[in-house]
Amino acid sequence: MEKIYNYSSEKGKDIKVTIGKVAEQTNGACLIQQGDTILLVTAVASEKPREGIDFFPLLCDFQEKLYAVGKIPGGFIKRETKPTDQATLIARQMDRPLRPLFPENFYNDVQIIATTLSMDDDNEPGCLATIGASIALDISNIPFNGPVASVSVGMIDGEFVLNPNEEQREKTTLELTVSGTKDAINMVESGAKELSEETMLDAIMFAHEEIKKICSFIQSIKDEIGKEKMEVGSDGIDPKLREQIEDLYTQRIKDSIRTTDKVKREDDILEIENEAIEKFEEDYPESENEIKKIIDNIMKLEVRRMISIDKIRPDGRKMTEIRPLSAEVGLLPRTHGSGLFQRGQTQVLSVATLGSPQDKQVIDSLNRKEISKTYIHQYNFPPFCVGDIKPLRSPGRREIGHGNLAERALIPVIPSQEEFPYTIRVVSEVLSSNGSSSQASICGSTLALMDAGVPIKKPVAGIAMGLIKEDENISILTDIQGLEDHLGDMDFKVAGTSDGITALQMDIKITGITQDILKEALNNAKQARLQILDVIKSAIDTPREDISKYAPRILSIDIKPDKVREIIGPGGKVINQIIDKTGVKIETEDNGHITVTSETTQAGKKAIDMIEAIANDAKVGQIYDGKVSRIMKFGAFVEIAIGKEGLLHISQISNKHVDKVEDVLKVGDEIKVIVTEIDKQGRINLSHKALLKEEKSEN
Repeated sequence: MEKIYNYSSEKGKDIKVTIGKVAEQTNGACLIQQGDTILLVTAVASEKPREGIDFFPLLCDFQEKLYAVGKIPGGFIKRETKPTDQATLIARQMDRPLRPLFPENFYNDVQIIATTLSMDDDNEPGCLATIGASIALDISNIPFNGPVASVSVGMIDGEFVLNPNEEQREKTTLELTVSGTKDAINMVESGAKELSEETMLDAIMFAHEEIKKICSFIQSIKDEIGKEKMEVGSDGIDPKLREQIEDLYTQRIKDSIRTTDKVKREDDILEIENEAIEKFEEDYPESENEIKKIIDNIMKLEVRRMISIDKIRPDGRKMTEIRPLSAEVGLLPRTHGSGLFQRGQTQVLSVATLGSPQDKQVIDSLNRKEISKTYIHQYNFPPFCVGDIKPLRSPGRREIGHGNLAERALIPVIPSQEEFPYTIRVVSEVLSSNGSSSQASICGSTLALMDAGVPIKKPVAGIAMGLIKEDENISILTDIQGLEDHLGDMDFKVAGTSDGITALQMDIKITGITQDILKEALNNAKQARLQILDVIKSAIDTPREDISKYAPRILSIDIKPDKVREIIGPGGKVINQIIDKTGVKIETEDNGHITVTSETTQAGKKAIDMIEAIANDAKVGQIYDGKVSRIMKFGAFVEIAIGKEGLLHISQISNKHVDKVEDVLKVGDEIKVIVTEIDKQGRINLSHKALLKEEKSEN
C-alpha cells in the first residue's frame, strides 16, 4: 500500500518520501524527492551468507540516468555504460556512513542502488541518496543500526547555508557533506578555501543539528512500517579452539605487533597463522578461516589495548609524533615537474604535466551546463606498493576517491586561467604504502606543481589522524600507519595550507564521535601539517620562475569579439593558415580571448603578430612585412595580413622608374610596405618607395 511522508526543514529543504508505490520485490525501497530531484533507492539482501565468507559484502551503487535531465548520452552507444567519476564518488559517499551501522557477523550480500529519475540544478542527489538508503534499510528486514542521514553545508559571507542551491554553490567558500546518526557524526567530506579549524568544526556541528531532525523523521517511518529484522548468526568459532590459540600465540602476536617494519610484521603474523593451521588441522579440520579470524582478533585487541590504555603505539611513536619525512623535486628530467614525498614507509611520486586549454577535461554529467576541468588530479595504487600481485585494471573506487580528495585539497591554491592559462594534470603514483598514501599524494603533488613552475598561491600538505576508543579510554593518533588504520576506529584526513583547511575527509567505524574528539583531532592535525610544510619548503620554497623547456608555451591576446570571425575565416581557412605557418595550436572564445599554444616562444609570438594584423584595422603610417599575392599592369596587391590586401601602385614600388611590375616583383616576394591612404570604401594604398626615402634621409 502506498504511503507518503513529508519532512519540513526550518533551514534546509523539504523532503517527500513515497513508499509502497514501486519496486515491490525488494527488501526495502523508497522514492525520495527534493524539489524536482527524485531518486529511487532500493535495498536487497541475500537470504543467507555465501559459503565460507568472512567479510560483509556490501555494495552501494549510484546510477546517473541522463534522461533525468532530458539529455541523450554522447558517443556511438547512446546509453549509460560504466559509472562516471561523480557517480562513483556519490556511491562512496553512501557506503561510508552505512557500512559501520551493520551488525558484526552479518555476512549476507547487501546491495543498495540509488537511481536518478529526475533532477534539477538546485537539488543535488548525493545527500538524498544516503537518506533514501537509510530509509530503504530501516523499513526492510535487513539488520541495520540506523537511521543515518546526510546534509551538505556551504558558507557565504561568513554564514552557513544548508543544502545550498546552484546560485549559492557558485559563491560558497565551503563544500561540506556530513553524515551521521542522531547521536554522532560518522562521515565528513569537505573542500574549503583555507577555513580555520574552528570554523570547520562549527560547520560540522551545524550540519549535525539538521541530521538529528532527519534521523527522527526516518525513525518515525521505521516505527510505523518497519519489518522485523532477520537474525544475525554468531561468528561460528569453537570456544575451545579460540582458547587454545590465545594461550599459545598471544605473546608472540604481541611481540610481532611491536615490529616497526610492515613487511617483517606481516611475515611474522603469517608464520604464526601457518603454524597454527598446521597444528590444529587434525583436531579441527577445515578451520583455516576461523584460525585466521582468531589471530586477527587477538591482534586487534592487543593493538587497541596498547594504544588506548598503555598509550604505546606499535612502532613506539608518541601519540602526536609523525614518522620520518623526506621531500625531493626534479627527479624526472623530461617531465614538466616531479616530486617525491615519503613519510615512514609510505612513498608517493607525483608528476605534473602542463597542456593547452584545449586539453581541458570535458565531463558529460547530469548538470545541464557543460562542465570542464583545467586542473586534474589522478591517483594510482599499484599492487606492488603493498607487496601484492594483482591484475592491473582501470581505476577503482578507491583510486577515484583519493584522487578527488587530493584535487579538492589543491584547487584553492591553483592559479586562475587568466594568471596561468594551462591545463594542469598531476598523477600521483604510490610506490610504497603503509598508511595515508592519499595525504602523501597531496604533499608530493605540491612539490611537483612548484617544480613545474605553476605559481600556486601556497604549499599544501595533508595528514591522517586516527582514533582508538575502548570504553572511556580514548587515544587520538597523528599520522596513522596501516595497522592503526585497519584496527582503529577512525580515519580522519586533513589537508590545507599554513593558513587553513582546504580538504577534509573522515570515516568512522564505530557509531560516531563527539565534538570534543573532533576538536582535538583538528588541532593536532594542524600542528602536524605545519611540520610537514616545513619539510616541503626545505625541498623547494617557491615555484620555479619558469616552466620546463619541454612544456608548451602559451600566449594570449584579447581582440574585439566581432573580429573573431575574421580570425577563423570562411570554413576555418584563415586560422588554419596561421597554424600551418607557425605550427601552433589556437583556441578562440566568443568574447575575443584567443590562446596560442606552441613549442617555442618564437612561434607563439609569430602567431600572435599574425592574429593582431588581422584583428587590427590598418592605419595610415603603419608598416607591414607584406607578401606579393597578385601582379597587375598598374601595380601589385600585397597581403599585409591573412585575408587583408593593399595596392602597391607601380609608381610606389621604387624610387627609380619601373617599366613593368614583373621586372621588380613576382608573386610570393616579401616586401616591406607602409600604409599611405585608406579610401572611403576601405581600400588600402601602400608604398615601398616612401620607406626607401626614409632610409635615405636617415643615412
